[in-house]
Amino acid sequence: MAKSGEMAWLDAIEASKNGDYESALESAKDVVHIDPEHSDAWMAIANWSLPPRTRGKPSHPSLQQSARAVAAVRKVIAIDPDNTEAWVLGGWLLVDQLGMLDEALAWWESYRKHRPTDVTPLIEQISILVNLGLYEECADRLNDLTEEDMDAPSNEQAMRMDGVRRMVERAAKMEADNIFKPQNHKHPRWKVIEKMKKVKPISSTFWLVMFIAPIVFIFGTLTMSLIGDSVFGTILVFIIILAMFAFLTRVSMGMLQKRNRHALDIDRAIDMETTSGKLCIPESIRYSVVYNSMLTKRSPSLQSRLEHIIEADEKINQHWEINLPNWSSIVEDENYTDIDEDLPPLD
Repeated sequence: MAKSGEMAWLDAIEASKNGDYESALESAKDVVHIDPEHSDAWMAIANWSLPPRTRGKPSHPSLQQSARAVAAVRKVIAIDPDNTEAWVLGGWLLVDQLGMLDEALAWWESYRKHRPTDVTPLIEQISILVNLGLYEECADRLNDLTEEDMDAPSNEQAMRMDGVRRMVERAAKMEADNIFKPQNHKHPRWKVIEKMKKVKPISSTFWLVMFIAPIVFIFGTLTMSLIGDSVFGTILVFIIILAMFAFLTRVSMGMLQKRNRHALDIDRAIDMETTSGKLCIPESIRYSVVYNSMLTKRSPSLQSRLEHIIEADEKINQHWEINLPNWSSIVEDENYTDIDEDLPPLD
């Protein structure tokens, strides 16, 4: 006797509780074969296609796992567009695991169709646009964030809003005279990157320890010798040191970005390749010290996808532009229903 969809779903839940996610996944697939509109089962397939979460954070999935999860999560939002968890998971997969930034922009614009007052999609879009050097579009999205009819952000969202604003300001200032467009093989930044291809970027931690900490230490020592003879003076010195550290950290981030600009340029070029599916990084720079340094920061699934693109060896046209959503009218579902041909199907 064939199982009903509800019985198969109960089997899936039971298997997941026992930590048998392989069996749970197979049972969930049985559910959607019986009832294709079972959004909970599709959401379970999306989650169980990925490695088990560790301390609330997902482990890095493979390219096949990422593609299957995206396919399932698209089914979820087609059935239940109010499922916020599905939108967030899909955005994370498209950007961090697959590097499909144009798809991600359309994805978040589609979310705005269902939740037009939510600040989350705007924050995510700004983060993508600044990485691509599209600062005019960033400015438009930042203006939308301040509209009166937008929802009041949570504390976490407010912190992210402030973070993306500062990120846009620093990046736009750094590239004020020359925005790097990696698809243009004649862009002057490629010559700079060629000269610095053996230079690793400096991490923010190293920058804080080697640059900011000594200055704060010297300043704190001098201040302590002047006003630190009393309890009140000691407390005041402590507050001043904290303020000094915070101020120098914020101010010096622009300097760090300029020092690491060649690495940030490579990061943008990698995004351009995974988004377009075509190559723009010169052979003399690929697999260089700076390239490898930036690539190792990417997820294994994105690295795998990039290797497929490299094997295809199709060069990007220097006039290629990313396919941006139509900001004036929310993107329809058809814009995000397809997935790259090189990615495996759900089953």
